[in-house]
Amino acid sequence: MRKIQLLLIAFIIQSNINAQQVNTDSLQIANFFDWTLNEAKAYDNLNVLCKKIGHRLSGSAAMYKAENWALTTLKTMAVDTVYLQQCMVPKWVRGNNDKASYRFINSKSASLKIEEGTINVLSLGNSEGTKGIAIKGELMIVKDFEELESRKDEVKGKIVLYNYAFKHSFIRTFNGYGDAVKYRSTGASRAAKYGAIAVLVRSVSTAPDNHPHTGALRYDTSFAKIPALAIGVQDAINLKQLSKNGKLNITLSSDAKMENDTIGHNVIAEIYGSDKSKNFITVGGHLDSWDIGEGAHDDGAGCVQSMEIANIFAANNFKPKNNIRIVLFANEENGLRGGSKYAAQAMENNEQHIAAIESDAGGFSPRAFTGTMNVTQLQNFKSWLPLLWNYGITEMNSGGGGADIGPLREKMNTVVIGLSPDSQRYFDLHHAKTDIFEAVNKRELHLGAAAMAALIYLIDTKGL
Repeated sequence: MRKIQLLLIAFIIQSNINAQQVNTDSLQIANFFDWTLNEAKAYDNLNVLCKKIGHRLSGSAAMYKAENWALTTLKTMAVDTVYLQQCMVPKWVRGNNDKASYRFINSKSASLKIEEGTINVLSLGNSEGTKGIAIKGELMIVKDFEELESRKDEVKGKIVLYNYAFKHSFIRTFNGYGDAVKYRSTGASRAAKYGAIAVLVRSVSTAPDNHPHTGALRYDTSFAKIPALAIGVQDAINLKQLSKNGKLNITLSSDAKMENDTIGHNVIAEIYGSDKSKNFITVGGHLDSWDIGEGAHDDGAGCVQSMEIANIFAANNFKPKNNIRIVLFANEENGLRGGSKYAAQAMENNEQHIAAIESDAGGFSPRAFTGTMNVTQLQNFKSWLPLLWNYGITEMNSGGGGADIGPLREKMNTVVIGLSPDSQRYFDLHHAKTDIFEAVNKRELHLGAAAMAALIYLIDTKGL
């Protein structure tokens, strides 16, 4: 009986301790959100980044302006050190001549009908241009790679249009993006294999507008590097409809070219941990963006959210045990050089990276965190969901992370976690000229920053 009584007392004491800890965690997280929603500067910082600097393609003058802005701004925050980490980045230049037009010949009309028009296009990132000579050729429209293969004997000398539509049936729009993006990333070489002289790719977009969306391609060097341009969704639909009644001849030109690699930098700030160890928790986004729009959601939002962590912790008197690294990565869009350099340097320095968190899915309302980790870590990760539920975080799932922190997982088996905001509008704007500051909501942006601060707090105090 005495033993049972002692066990019962121990159970009650432990339950009270656990309850007190939950209350402490809840209060701390509530304070993070309360302060952030009322006092945070992330939205103001995003305004400066977008409006004073604008888009920030790797290797461009704006990239260096953005690095200097980030370095200067971080030095005004409650961090212990700020520095640049050098890496070589590709320098792709679009130029000023992304143009395309069509000439439609109606072969089914009793009297020959000719119609002409322009097409909204943007060269795909890393694409070769037309080298000062307009390319002319008959348009061959295919839905997918399967149709390309079945009609491969028709491809030689043609301009191929991949008219693959974003599948709106995917409720999680990143799954729709993953389904469609292969035509952008590998379509040029797939068509060049059979003699195509250029490709057009229907934009990977959920929007019903006619703004083309750019993005990187990858050439297979076994085949010719032919020009590749994104086309507006409405133009793709229109050309498909016209093609039912006749032949389409296309003229296109592009000044795009790849120049020699140049020097870029990761911008890094550190908050030293009280344990004075080599343990790190990384949080970040990528500072570069495509050379259209302002790179507001992709990924200015992730950068300013990550920077705001320093302000949130300082304002709430939270001193982490582990070192916190805020990293604004270079060259995510068309090379991933910044993320690769960061992981290589961490490995060389024999650092211990407990976890890395990235925000690179837009500045919309946070809905989930997704992480790549082992089973035990995943159980711990999911156990924190009740602490975040009231703030709109309704899922903590396995999988994902972020492109820039992926090399940490590959090289050091680091736990990698991505912030997952509501994605329904993200691919309306992604890689398009519409990705501007005005498309970001202040409250939603700040909710994401607070959610990231809360997750870092839980990892730091509880471990994974």
